[in-house]
Amino acid sequence: MTTADPVRRWVSARLRILLWLLLVMAVALGAVATATRSVLLRDVDHRINGLLVQEAAEFANFVAQGVDPSNGKKFSDPNPLLRVFLARQYADPDEELLGLVGRAGMGPASKAQEREARAYKPLADDSASLAAVFESPHATGTLNRPQGEVRWAKVEIDSGPGHESAAFVVAIHPKGEQDKANDIFLMLLAISGVALLMTTGVGWAVAGRILQPVRLVRTTAAQLTEQDLTRRIPVEGRDDIAALAETFNAMLDRLERAFAAQREFVDDAGHELRTPITIIRGHLELMGDDPVDREETVRIVMEELDRMSRIVEDLLLLAKAERPDFVSAEPVQLGELTADVFVKARALGEREWTLAGVADAEVHVDAQRITQAMVQLAQNAVQHTVPGQRVSIGSRSREDGIELYVADTGPGVQPQDAEVIFERFRRGTARRGARATGAGLGLAIVKAIAEGHGGRVELRPTEGGGATFVLALQREATL
Repeated sequence: MTTADPVRRWVSARLRILLWLLLVMAVALGAVATATRSVLLRDVDHRINGLLVQEAAEFANFVAQGVDPSNGKKFSDPNPLLRVFLARQYADPDEELLGLVGRAGMGPASKAQEREARAYKPLADDSASLAAVFESPHATGTLNRPQGEVRWAKVEIDSGPGHESAAFVVAIHPKGEQDKANDIFLMLLAISGVALLMTTGVGWAVAGRILQPVRLVRTTAAQLTEQDLTRRIPVEGRDDIAALAETFNAMLDRLERAFAAQREFVDDAGHELRTPITIIRGHLELMGDDPVDREETVRIVMEELDRMSRIVEDLLLLAKAERPDFVSAEPVQLGELTADVFVKARALGEREWTLAGVADAEVHVDAQRITQAMVQLAQNAVQHTVPGQRVSIGSRSREDGIELYVADTGPGVQPQDAEVIFERFRRGTARRGARATGAGLGLAIVKAIAEGHGGRVELRPTEGGGATFVLALQREATL
């Protein structure tokens, strides 16, 4: 046993199902929270980029179309241009509007939406950052400052001769919006944690309900013994668990039949072998020194041993009837099979043997087993008739299959015997003839062979008196 085996045995299937469920849910909820955060941050980026483009475009439009209110002419000096534009603007939260003239950091004016508690240092108060923006050759950019990230856009102003260089700068601090996205992310994680706790309870109950039939299978299997195989699992619904219960019940049915066949074989063997053994023991114990007596005793003993041998062979044949390979079907010409059975049956006794009818058809049967059953029926007919009486053998086709039959003209079968003669060791209450011998297994063997082909054996009256035994089979054996 490996080290992991005790752990697997300790962790129940119910707990493993719950742990896998929680793992899958945790991954799914974590993925949802992470994806939501990514979407929110992406929306923040899009909004900031749009705002930068919008503010820069508004300033460029003002430069192109704006006039100095003091003289009604276009602006020639960047200072009043920036002051007038900034005076007319309203900065969004976390946004700064800056006008830079001359050396970087010497801005004449700025405008920003004030928060109650800023989480960042304004760009207007950071001369080094202003210089970096003012001197940058790019129109947009990002400053990664220790005091907080800044996204900016710059519109340079063509001041003309005699004026200092100037620029309009839009600066946005994204930390506030990013913090909102992170807060939502943390909130989703908290909600996911609560959902996982709720799932733990619900999943534990659901897993227990799902595994209840499995536990019932285990309990039922633990309670099974060779003496009691009658317990079955209730089947509810049409899902996989119900299919498992049906499969387990079918297995129990097969086991019960197998144990029943085994017990029946042992009981039958003990019942039938006890009599010849007793006869043999009694004659051997009473055997004297007289040669004639010894010869008679040996004869009786040999006859009983032969009978025991036949009983054992018949019991073994009936035991094999439960096996799937008991019958091996193959294409057979029914007419040839019937004629072959007729030839073999004529050697069983001096009777008026008649080949009553032969069907011309091809069937899928086990020829050896069918011959064995028909010869047994012929032997049965010989035992219950006297020399000179007619015994007919034949075959015929039906719409639903074929029939092979043996009909005799003996005394027939009493009604009270018709229900039991196909059972093992049952010969009926009234014997059909004085010559009937055997252990009462012949017709049981015929019945087993017929059922092995998916058919049946029937007892019908013979016209004019007697009994007709019929093997009713399908054209293709159902094995």
